[in-house]
Amino acid sequence: MTSGVVPWREAWQQALYADNGFFRTSRPAEHFRTSVHVQAFAGAIAELVRRIDPPMVVDLGAGGGELLTALLPLVSDDVELVGVEVADCPDDLSPSISWLPSLPEHVGGLLIANEWLDTIPCDVVEVDDAGVVRELLVDPSTGAETLGDPYDSAWLRDWWPMTEPGQRAEVGDARDAAWADAVSRVRGMAIAIDYGHTRGDRPPFGSLRSYAEGRELDVVPDGSRDVTAHVAVDSAAAAAGSTLVRQRDALRRLGLDGSRPPLELAHSDPAAYVRGLSAAGEAAELLARGGLGDFWWLVTDTLGHGTLNP
Repeated sequence: MTSGVVPWREAWQQALYADNGFFRTSRPAEHFRTSVHVQAFAGAIAELVRRIDPPMVVDLGAGGGELLTALLPLVSDDVELVGVEVADCPDDLSPSISWLPSLPEHVGGLLIANEWLDTIPCDVVEVDDAGVVRELLVDPSTGAETLGDPYDSAWLRDWWPMTEPGQRAEVGDARDAAWADAVSRVRGMAIAIDYGHTRGDRPPFGSLRSYAEGRELDVVPDGSRDVTAHVAVDSAAAAAGSTLVRQRDALRRLGLDGSRPPLELAHSDPAAYVRGLSAAGEAAELLARGGLGDFWWLVTDTLGHGTLNP
């Protein structure tokens, strides 16, 4: 790990992606539950695959390959499934799924990046008592922060202006560039899925968080835990020509329905009723306001499929 007081972006990068970093030594599924861990999510993505008929599905930030594993029996054998992840290929991954350490130069088909943007490290800044925006430095071993030099940023002025002492922000230009680069490689459809905010609802004190083993921890970039922050989705969308859609709306357009099965089915076909209840519960989790349903989809459709349009 990096030692001493360093800019947040440097410490964050080391904490997640160094040789002993969190994402090289841990599977996300061991620590938190995301949409890809819900079977109904894979069903919705499979429906999208059926509609746009891509020759390839690439999962950027594939974790342990959970989404691709769930997709495998749901899509045609002609669809190539590719996981992109800094960690080594899981031992139990199907040999039918390819595994790459970085995004290929060209993606012909569908690119999915679920909770990838929120883990791209950012500069972190704070307004001091005199109203000057300064870069925040951090001790990676303790998480203790120190105000650094004044920080000038066109991105902040355009997307997250701050004037009040104590206000904080995560500077999103690195994420904008990363998503624009990913989209530039795609001929087909690119979708980033993440929690985030727009200019009208920026968190006044930023949104840095850490999680491990299913619970929130103090934010310490020491490699033992995730480091994440909400995404300025309007900025990232503008950088890549993406359309913003709430997850609940996108999934409903793909046929996901959280309705409970009719009660009479419990008498006529109890097994089907139980399956229907389970499916409704999964759909409700993915569509929930205040939860996964509030996630944003950043959709860039280079071939004009239009399948996620209202």
